[in-house]
Amino acid sequence: MKPVPSMTSPRVFPEAGQPERLGPPATLDAAQQEAADELINGPRRGVYGPFRPLLHRPPLLRAVAKVGETLRYEGTLDVALREWTICVIARELSNVFEWNMHLPLATAAGVPAQALAALDAGEPSPPDLRADLALARTVGSELVSQHRLSDETWVEAVRMWSEPTVVELLTLAGYFAMVCWLMNVARTPGPTA
Repeated sequence: MKPVPSMTSPRVFPEAGQPERLGPPATLDAAQQEAADELINGPRRGVYGPFRPLLHRPPLLRAVAKVGETLRYEGTLDVALREWTICVIARELSNVFEWNMHLPLATAAGVPAQALAALDAGEPSPPDLRADLALARTVGSELVSQHRLSDETWVEAVRMWSEPTVVELLTLAGYFAMVCWLMNVARTPGPTA
């Protein structure tokens, strides 16, 4: 069995190995069961990750799921850029679930293993990293640490991408920050290897 990345990571994921403290309800009422069935029969094919605690509030679960589906399945971002950005946010927020879920997707999308290893270790990205990926890491880091973008990063982002693309990238980062925070508090376990 291959080791789970969070267990071999040079930096600790605080919730890794901790007991889940807010999982799905023990028994589902009709609205909760309907929301669970929608996830099971939709593109996610199951109730996992942030949808475990969100199952307590079916209308919220549906709204959050729709935003995520729009970003992941109807978005316009290059797949490598999208998956890299998700990994950046997951690592910045020390979220074991999203890191373990999106690390193989980023790898499959062509994000260099060296860049992912540097991100995991909290080290600078390799100098030959694609310019858009390097900028996305700066964007994600500034959003998490400063809650905004510097003027320099903003100008570079608009120059690199169109304004609609910047909006989508910022929304992607915000969406994944939200679900990471929810799962960090709930101590949602990472996906199984």
